Amino acid sequence: MGPPPRKSRVGLVLGIVGGVVGLVVLGVVGLAAIGFKVEHDFPAARNKLTLPHTLLGRKYVLDDDLSDTEGQKIEDDVDGAWDAKVTDAVVGRYGPQADASRGTLVVSGLYGRFQNTAEGRSNMLEGAGKADGVTVAEPAKDVTPPGADTTVSCEVVTEKQPGLKATYPVCAWADGNTAAIVARIDRSALTAAPADVDLAAAARDTVTIRSEMVEPIG
Repeated sequence: MGPPPRKSRVGLVLGIVGGVVGLVVLGVVGLAAIGFKVEHDFPAARNKLTLPHTLLGRKYVLDDDLSDTEGQKIEDDVDGAWDAKVTDAVVGRYGPQADASRGTLVVSGLYGRFQNTAEGRSNMLEGAGKADGVTVAEPAKDVTPPGADTTVSCEVVTEKQPGLKATYPVCAWADGNTAAIVARIDRSALTAAPADVDLAAAARDTVTIRSEMVEPIG
């Protein structure tokens, strides 16, 4: 679990944010938790994963860079995986620029050289569904938004903490060099029914986030 969220930054989702950090960290560890033992034919290292100051077209601004703490836990957990050669991990918590009380966005990812990327997406979401207080309300679906060059997997989870309940989408991508899991919560999460969560929109947002976070090496 990450450090306690700052009350002035998370508004109505105050009690949920700390759980989200734990959820996405647990999820991304699943990238390399299950895989076939393949020791050759790793893709070339061309891209890296960054934490830009803003995400989603500058709608969200970086509140906390947790890469040195939660990110290190991820690296330790996936060290020695059969199908992943990890260079580094990043974990960031973002808040809306316009009204910081309206929600949060948490992203946790790895970069390096990866195989079994379809299994990786599935495993990340499976790991997220095992976080404390979290249940999967709508199973994972693969979505390829129009014009996107990658497939995103998204599910709907419900997270319960004392006095609060939130329902929101969690999405993951994995390619040969980068992999990440994204959870975005706004005020609607406190009243949403699982069937009402728009996974197609969540997938589009995730593709945008990926384009903002991925940079060429060098």
